[in-house]
Amino acid sequence: MKMRIAHKYLSEDSMTLSPGTLLEMQRRMLRIRRFDERASKMVKRGQIPGTVHTSIGQEAQVVGACMALGENDYMTGNHRSHGHPIGKGSPLGPLMAELVGKATGVCGGKGGSLHLADFAVGSLGESGIVGSSIPIATGAALTSKVLGIERVSLAFFGDGAANQGCLYEAMNLAGVWGLPVVFLCENNQYALSTPAHTVTAGVIADRAAGFDMPGVRVEYGQDVLAVHDAVRTAVERARRGDGPSLVEVVTYRFNEHSEGLRLGTDYRDAAERAAWIERDPIVLFRQRLAADGVATDEQLDQLEADVLAEVDEAVRFTDESPYPDPEVAFRDLYTHPIGVST
Repeated sequence: MKMRIAHKYLSEDSMTLSPGTLLEMQRRMLRIRRFDERASKMVKRGQIPGTVHTSIGQEAQVVGACMALGENDYMTGNHRSHGHPIGKGSPLGPLMAELVGKATGVCGGKGGSLHLADFAVGSLGESGIVGSSIPIATGAALTSKVLGIERVSLAFFGDGAANQGCLYEAMNLAGVWGLPVVFLCENNQYALSTPAHTVTAGVIADRAAGFDMPGVRVEYGQDVLAVHDAVRTAVERARRGDGPSLVEVVTYRFNEHSEGLRLGTDYRDAAERAAWIERDPIVLFRQRLAADGVATDEQLDQLEADVLAEVDEAVRFTDESPYPDPEVAFRDLYTHPIGVST
């Protein structure tokens, strides 16, 4: 029940996706890239408290997967998850406001970079605790099955979470109960500074066999169409009632694990990083769109300008938004707040 997807630009997606959808893929990848680039600058200027973890370099994996979902499907992220709600269609203003801690953020400024959610697009949340959102996605899939609402749940996790017990507990329950959930491993090959091959035996996708579900490894995760094709197949299977799948996507983060982090050692080979930067998913897909006649260079330039303007507007929205009133600090902690009669 396993397969490899190693070739570039799968013909199935190229033939079935409309030009509008292909351009939307490029737009969402650009939105993630420009949003994260701006957030990185804002951290360094002290405008965002703490740090942020960017998805720069991993945009094809995020967008290809998220655009394989339906509008009402569920999704959970991890600590590197500004990109996931953007990939699912979230507006940028409330996301940027959340990073800064403003009241207009998607979580009212209480989640910040590591713990934001946007229920409006089915994003059920992310967490800095490695692997912790996987059971939430599985629970959402159980809800979908019990209520008969045919919503699929997509659980993103990194290669660093691939050895967490909660993943295998969730996969086992999903397999036993036939839940409509797709487990997606973002294998960017480093858990912070730990190379995956030094702590993970074998191929992560092959572990699906132990839970009686298909396992797919997308070797070229810089190809948005290859990722979309693999995840779409898993989503369609789940929606039919045929149960869960595991998809592993091989990709690479261009930046440091988190912005401003200085580990003191060069744990990544410079030549390796340079080779991956040559496979920039946004540059490659732009070349593909132009070569296939989907859009002209002028249209693609305009698309990039529109995204930059959108990011500028998100920053303006954030700057003009207020910080939360201190009185709301303890709201949302309990169903029935302490001291409030029911």
